[in-house]
Amino acid sequence: MARLPQAVGGHVPRRRFGQNFLVDRSVIDRIVAAVAPAPDDRLVEIGPGQGALTGPLLERVPHLDAVEIDRDLAGELAVRFTPERLTVHVADALRFDFASVGDALRIVGNLPYNISSPLLFRLTDCIGSIRDCHFMLQREVVERMAAPPGDKTYGRLSVMLQYWYSIERLFRVAPGAFRPAPKVDSAVVRMTPHRPLPCIASDYATFAAVVAQAFSHRRKTLRNSLSRALGAPVSLVEATLAQVGVDPNRRAETLSVPEYVTMAVALRETGLLP
Repeated sequence: MARLPQAVGGHVPRRRFGQNFLVDRSVIDRIVAAVAPAPDDRLVEIGPGQGALTGPLLERVPHLDAVEIDRDLAGELAVRFTPERLTVHVADALRFDFASVGDALRIVGNLPYNISSPLLFRLTDCIGSIRDCHFMLQREVVERMAAPPGDKTYGRLSVMLQYWYSIERLFRVAPGAFRPAPKVDSAVVRMTPHRPLPCIASDYATFAAVVAQAFSHRRKTLRNSLSRALGAPVSLVEATLAQVGVDPNRRAETLSVPEYVTMAVALRETGLLP
């Protein structure tokens, strides 16, 4: 018989929302110290849950916006904190318009593991309104986000996020810091948007497609993986890569973000991409 989830502070965690509540005060203090909020900062917390981070953050700033999908938890937060201190947006973070809150947003959250990657990509839609992000995520995801070229965990997530952000791994968090405890380690990461972008993809959709295609067969060389993904002759792919100084015998995990941007332009100009 499956074990029923145990209540945490009177609330039964809901699996469909990926709820694992942070309860370790030392970890909470480290996150707040990493964020280092100033009184005039515009803070937005994703998934405040039972307010473990919300309270300590409100000790540093006069007002906080929070996005919470669970109506019961949102209602409890609205009782604990006055509207002057806390604005609770009852919404799905994957659909919420963060830019509507304001500019220079400092976004914080213990993100549900089941939506972490889609949410990270969703936030790039409003990156112009973001000053920085501090997130708790599955440690494996943080390692992939921050991995440099050549690292075994470097992949599509690394390239697409590093295009937009400088990414810094801060510290690991053990499962025991949560209730219920997840089955994996977590980590806190800082994401700071590049101002300005170190390289600019003239056609972002093409850039994203090339990255996806290159990593679709990551164990193959670029000439083989791209020719297969694009349905193009190997010789044409080789010639196109050679034009921009990319060795066609390299593998996807060895290319830097600027090299992917350059390669995407070349493949489109050659007519290999629409």
